[in-house]
Amino acid sequence: MPSKRYRKALEQVDGTKAYPLKSAIEVLTKFPKAKFNETVDLAFRLGVDPKQSDQMVRGTVPLPHGSGKTVRVLVFAKSGAAADAARAAGAEFVGFEDMIAKCQAGWADFDVAVATPEAMAEVRKLGKVLGPRGLMPNPKTGTVTDDTARAVKEVKAGRVEYKVDKGGNIHVAVGKVSFTTAQIEENARAVIEAVAKAKPHSVKGTYLRSCTISATMSPPVRVDLKEFSAH
Repeated sequence: MPSKRYRKALEQVDGTKAYPLKSAIEVLTKFPKAKFNETVDLAFRLGVDPKQSDQMVRGTVPLPHGSGKTVRVLVFAKSGAAADAARAAGAEFVGFEDMIAKCQAGWADFDVAVATPEAMAEVRKLGKVLGPRGLMPNPKTGTVTDDTARAVKEVKAGRVEYKVDKGGNIHVAVGKVSFTTAQIEENARAVIEAVAKAKPHSVKGTYLRSCTISATMSPPVRVDLKEFSAH
């Protein structure tokens, strides 16, 4: 049974309608608030077949106003300049063999993992541990690099990753309900445009099938995608 607050929010949204992005966010921000600072999420349904390797949709996008969450970063680097740069940039955890051993033992108290190309030879062995949690460093997302300082700064500043799941869906956090409407709109617009541009060449027909925006405890509001390319 939905909560009283959820039912009240449902009354404020027309479920048969897709709203322009700005209007959808205005509806969302007028919903009754929860007792905590809810995360605002975008959810996409894509016209892709994720089983086909040439229809995988994945990438990163910097949020103009950050994600509003504290991002804990682990950097796998052998001692030296890359490790020192990572610490100076604010990485919470930096190490090599010691950190690999911790992860193998089941530790995963971090949000993003970065690795130098040199360290990846050993870090690859963590595929079965980090892969299912979406924590494996990947060159496509900028998390395998010798420039560890830049990678740490970017993820801490609000660079988010998007990746299509087995059902052809993508979920991305675009801020907090405490953000201004304009901040949420700019963040959401950046993500929608990035996902639109990531359309695989092999996809035929409608690519961006639908998109909704919601807060942690709110009903979803449908976003009209007409203003975005690759629809």
